[in-house]
Amino acid sequence: MAKRRRKLSPELEKNISLAKKEIELITAIIHDIDEEDIQEEYKTAFLPVMSAYMSLDQMYKEVGFNDETTNLYELYLSNLDKFKGEYEV
Repeated sequence: MAKRRRKLSPELEKNISLAKKEIELITAIIHDIDEEDIQEEYKTAFLPVMSAYMSLDQMYKEVGFNDETTNLYELYLSNLDKFKGEYEV
């Protein structure tokens, strides 16, 4: 049986690419924090953002554009906004 083609979304692909760059930038900023206690606190707080991004990226690669990938992108944005609201980066 033939495998179904995944539905693509150029807009979501662009947003995922931008999210990847933002994740890399914030991760670099966190790694530049000198105090280990503060750095660990930032890393822990950033985990939900990182997790949502990784799930989104993986799901989009596997199944393409659908309601779940759209919801994961919204979750990523929500987690990112919450992180930025509580921590200075």
